[in-house]
Amino acid sequence: MGRPPYEITAAILGLYGQIQERLGQCRGLMLTRPEARLRRGNRIRTIHSSLAIEGNTLQLDQVTAILEGKRVLAPAREILEAQNAILAYEQLRLVDPLSAKDFLSMHGILLKGLVEQPGTYRSGAVGVVKGNEVKHVAPGAAMVPSLMSELFQYLWRDKDPIVIKSCVFHYETEFIHPFQDGNGRMGRLWQTRILMDDSPIFEFLPVESAIKRNQSGYYEALADADSQGKSTPFVEFMLGRILESLDEILSTAGNHIADHEARVEYALSQLNGWFDRKQYLAVCKNVSTATASRDLKRMVREGIVEVRGTGRMSQYRLS
Repeated sequence: MGRPPYEITAAILGLYGQIQERLGQCRGLMLTRPEARLRRGNRIRTIHSSLAIEGNTLQLDQVTAILEGKRVLAPAREILEAQNAILAYEQLRLVDPLSAKDFLSMHGILLKGLVEQPGTYRSGAVGVVKGNEVKHVAPGAAMVPSLMSELFQYLWRDKDPIVIKSCVFHYETEFIHPFQDGNGRMGRLWQTRILMDDSPIFEFLPVESAIKRNQSGYYEALADADSQGKSTPFVEFMLGRILESLDEILSTAGNHIADHEARVEYALSQLNGWFDRKQYLAVCKNVSTATASRDLKRMVREGIVEVRGTGRMSQYRLS
């Protein structure tokens, strides 16, 4: 397989540029890690949408109840699908996006109790059937390990932007169909994990909701990529959904003013070594000098940073 076949079109470049612009706006608003309430809501929407794309009939409030450990009246399989997905997304930051071993282990979590051998590549032939028509015949099972190995090597070695490579990986997972079941869920889950290395905001960005809203376009993009023998149409589609999701979170932010915890987390992700109040203000642009001083004093009091010097000469560093 080598490098997966696709082209960097004008449309892809335009969408990529807009995504980077929106990510810059998120950084300016310190939205790289949304506040707890928004994180939780977006995570629930992500899980609900990814399951719904695969035919799970649970409603949003039912997924919320399952997350809270409450009893839900629904088919046992659908409840288990939700429970598995909740656990998988909770553990997503702990896995290496470049590791095929971690990819398999995550499938083991996502499909536990739903297939005979979760966490292993398929041993038989598979295809995608819509109605009475075969839409896609996947490569033979014997080819799967080497194809997936090459795909992970592409992630590691290729110099294209992470955002674009995440879309290519998503498509190729669908094309190779490495598992007997759960390929769509794994493609979407792993794209999120890859994106998290580009910006932490992607951990809680409900791109799956944007896909669900345009589910017919999702399948059309997959079919177009199959017919063209390259993932270009799918990359364009997915970049559009990522942009849509970023626009949504920015629109809900409005005149967002980050709270103390969000400011501190963001600032410390941007500042290395010793820094002073002026540098803190340069990162947290929307706060006053007095607020910056209070933030720094609280950080010292809570043991988050250590301090040297006094008054205006004070400098701080992560403890």
